Amino acid sequence: MPAFAVILPAAGKSTRFGGREKKPFANIDGRAVWLRTAELFVNRPDVVQVMLVISPDDRELVQRRYGANLMFMEVRLVDGGAERFDSVANALGHLKPEVDHVAIHDAVRPCAPEGVINAVFATAVQHGAAIAGLALAETLKRVDAQMKVVETVPRAGLWQAQTPQAFRKDWLLEAYSKRATVTGDITDDAQLVEAAGHPIRVAAGSPFNLKITTPDDIKIAAQFIKLREAEAKPKASHPFEDERFR
Repeated sequence: MPAFAVILPAAGKSTRFGGREKKPFANIDGRAVWLRTAELFVNRPDVVQVMLVISPDDRELVQRRYGANLMFMEVRLVDGGAERFDSVANALGHLKPEVDHVAIHDAVRPCAPEGVINAVFATAVQHGAAIAGLALAETLKRVDAQMKVVETVPRAGLWQAQTPQAFRKDWLLEAYSKRATVTGDITDDAQLVEAAGHPIRVAAGSPFNLKITTPDDIKIAAQFIKLREAEAKPKASHPFEDERFR
């Protein structure tokens, strides 16, 4: 069985969230966003390591508030850096020797369906690198600084990247070792692996795989989670539908 490490970046400043707390530490029905996200991975038999990457400024808060959760779930805290890629690079320095694949999943995507995670992991094992993605369905417009439409962008072949993104460990380590040579804006880990010359496959993502960005997203995520929990509950059968009563 492949052995995955899962890195959960949570060191951002949450400037767009605007709440009293940063996004990862906001609650969805009484549980922190990052906790609900970590729970997607900690009990998987193919995951041997989970790391939560946080700002050093948040370490005292996280240890005080979530110390028992971290210990019980065996989640390792890693200090993040100035940028997301610095944070992931720090986590890569703590990989267990037995890890052969690394998955990176936004700590603020607590609703990723199990089927999406399964598909990304399986595709990464088969092909070396995979991301979750959604085919774009809406018409795309390019606008100028005055918000005037200047172009309609063909959407054929365009996909919206999600996480998790999973890679062979050696491919990801190689990509990060070369990150200083990559020019332009790098917006996700797959882009670094692409720049290192490795092909990326896309596994079908989900509209439920919401990334928490605003307080309204917390409300939407809560509904998604309630729906998932309701679907997971065994349904009581009517006596006349039970074979024992036939």
